[in-house]
Amino acid sequence: MSNKVILSLNNISKSFPGVNALQNISFDLMKGEVHCICGENGAGKSTLIKVISGAYQPDPGGNILFEGKPVSLNHPYAAMKLGIQTIYQEHTIFPHLSITENIFVGMEITKNGMMRKAEMKNKTSEVLKYLHSDLKPDQLVDELSSGEQKIVEIAKALVLERKVIIMDEPTSSFSMNEIDHLLGIIQKIKDTGIGIIYISHHLDEVFKIADRITVLRDGRHIITCNVQEIDEPQLIRYMVGRDATAFYHREFYQPGETVLKVENLSGNGVNDISFEVRRGEVVGFAGMVGSGRSELMTLLFGGAGKSSGKIFILGKEVNFKDPSNAIKNKMCYITEDRQSTGLFLIHTIARNTIIANMVNTKRLIVNPNQEIKTGNHFIEKLGTKAANSQVLVMNLSGGNQQKVVLAKWFNTNGEIFIFDEPTRGIDVGAKQEIYQIMMNLLKEGKAIIMASSDMPEMVSMSDRVMVMRKGRIVGELSKDKVSEENILELSIGGKKI
Repeated sequence: MSNKVILSLNNISKSFPGVNALQNISFDLMKGEVHCICGENGAGKSTLIKVISGAYQPDPGGNILFEGKPVSLNHPYAAMKLGIQTIYQEHTIFPHLSITENIFVGMEITKNGMMRKAEMKNKTSEVLKYLHSDLKPDQLVDELSSGEQKIVEIAKALVLERKVIIMDEPTSSFSMNEIDHLLGIIQKIKDTGIGIIYISHHLDEVFKIADRITVLRDGRHIITCNVQEIDEPQLIRYMVGRDATAFYHREFYQPGETVLKVENLSGNGVNDISFEVRRGEVVGFAGMVGSGRSELMTLLFGGAGKSSGKIFILGKEVNFKDPSNAIKNKMCYITEDRQSTGLFLIHTIARNTIIANMVNTKRLIVNPNQEIKTGNHFIEKLGTKAANSQVLVMNLSGGNQQKVVLAKWFNTNGEIFIFDEPTRGIDVGAKQEIYQIMMNLLKEGKAIIMASSDMPEMVSMSDRVMVMRKGRIVGELSKDKVSEENILELSIGGKKI
């Protein structure tokens, strides 16, 4: 590995309203090395690579050097012009074009205004052979597997002679054979002197290919070290270490009867899911991005059809054709994206509060006075900061918007509450209020399912935790076993707890 630094970030910060996503990050990449970035969900990994790729502009105060010279990565094109290619987790290809067309789209080789198709095809063929791929230049990309499509994106970086390749969770939907093939390709292209930034929560991959590892946590740089200087347990401790004040302390109650029972449920990208939820308990669902948590929540609520398995509510089997059936069966779903799927932002608090319960009434028209009265009742009950229920939801803070979502479901008199990322995008004070509201639900004998990528939230709030990976439950942790280390161990496919 060459010791020449090709890319250097010095004291880079990036903030969004209410969030410091990166705080004084210094990071460098050498020619011919694989530098892996590790961290939990929300650690700042994606923000960092978006800064490097020009998609985000950092806050004033830091600087970026490329091949020793100061640069301004103020647009993705500026990064690409320097020789930085980003391969995102989601494919950025044109499925109805050929491999050759995908590689050269927007950068076609021309002479005298005419495209040199044969030359482009030959260059594509050469790089595919270099990568030991059996793919052909004329194949349509939508006929390829996920792993083969990723090879096309790597081939594009090589044809265009990039100097830095960033890979963001490249193997998230790969088979084992495709993973092995990709890791072999990475080893081959790093030997050419290209610097590779590799992001993955699969730590087995990290230890196979990394030269150095950088750990981010809560937007801060924790450590950079050679891969030989660290083992998996140490890496996990660096990823999850937190101050005890990050945790919420709740009361625990004796669980009551089983309210929800799921047997061998499959569909919407999840497989063979079985679990139970009792009155007075929070059952947490943890896992890395792409583990299937949100897909399972949607399936439970009738937002997607099941292919097999059974769902029982209070001992009675149910088959939801759509969410309205779930609501009629006393289920409530606080979605992860309150602004897009949880609320009507241009309507009032009152209108949002009564909307979900419409499926439980036979009246098609709501009495406006009753609507306002109901809205005002829940403003008072939940401590929503608004003058009255005629305020438009779009004018509320994130925490108060979340309270309106809760009011909507409380008004249905539900028994089973699904919380998907319940405190995403709200401040610490509002989080405490939401947690107290959840505790009040438990006191009333309600049952809660909580999917969250917030580790302190998962550890603090859950009676039990189901850990998911690749659409399956890979482990269940009882309260005495619930810890960040154990959750992460199962999430990344480590040893069984």
